[in-house]
Amino acid sequence: MLDRITGWDVFLKVASLGSFSAAARTLGMSPAMAAKHVDALERRLGVRLLFRTTRRLSLTEAGRSFLESCARILPEIEEAESALTAGQTAIEGLLRINLPVSFGTRQIVPLLDGFLARHPGVTIELGLNDRVVDPLDEGWNLVLRIAPLADNRLTVRRLAPCRILFAASPAYLERRGVPRKAADLAQHDCLGYTLSRSGRADQWRFGPGREDVVTIRGPLSANNGDALLAAAIAGLGIIHQPSFLLADAIRAGQLTALPLSLPGADLPGIFALHPHGRHPPAKVRAMIDYLAECLSPIPPWDRDLEEPHERAGTLIQQNIDRNRSAP
Repeated sequence: MLDRITGWDVFLKVASLGSFSAAARTLGMSPAMAAKHVDALERRLGVRLLFRTTRRLSLTEAGRSFLESCARILPEIEEAESALTAGQTAIEGLLRINLPVSFGTRQIVPLLDGFLARHPGVTIELGLNDRVVDPLDEGWNLVLRIAPLADNRLTVRRLAPCRILFAASPAYLERRGVPRKAADLAQHDCLGYTLSRSGRADQWRFGPGREDVVTIRGPLSANNGDALLAAAIAGLGIIHQPSFLLADAIRAGQLTALPLSLPGADLPGIFALHPHGRHPPAKVRAMIDYLAECLSPIPPWDRDLEEPHERAGTLIQQNIDRNRSAP
């Protein structure tokens, strides 16, 4: 007889991920075995939980009701088991982490070597995307995001601040001049981010309360920070992005941080989110503690990064001169 709890877990993953193949990969079994578990579950319950065709899966009414129960009960069972083994569970196994694309690639991936050296029994699967992710529905052990999610099913820990900077290339500043006031940006070419928290790629906010707004325009907007960074370095316009994305280009002289009259509205921070439980898996606790250690008290991308107002005029002139003398 197939294990009942495993059958519930398989059904939850199949319903959440939309396919037997995806669920099977997450659970480390074959699609055929995943299908057997769901078949056995439906026979035991005497109801059909899923409509299946060659193209797609969908939940029946009974399936939707049972999915809600599984999503509530299975974490409680896992928490009860974790509570019994808390402090004794080895830091090992597959750790599935979901990260924003640019932040994850630039700032987190380079740190993983140190974690894996400490915990060689762990293997890591990364998912990189910028959309809102539900760790419970999609089976992620840990999610890092630039803002916390308002979800009482999740435990949240702030790992680092997230500063916003304004910058442009020396070539752009030589061609168009240096904006000094936030309002000056309305007369410049600006690069809009279409996944902005405000939902407006054509508006940039200033001040701690985000109360000051400047409407911007420019030749390019994008849903990816690295694309905007490349455009800014190429001289297409002024970029408004977190320091974790811009710091290296500023240090290299490819971009110059702009000392505007108002500070950009910083983002809430870098947050770690994982399914709620008093005793999360040891591998999750270990990764969160490791990242907090690496990113505190000042995250590496902000260390030794000069403030835009410090020697700003000299830096701008130096970068322009460097650009002029380049072959």
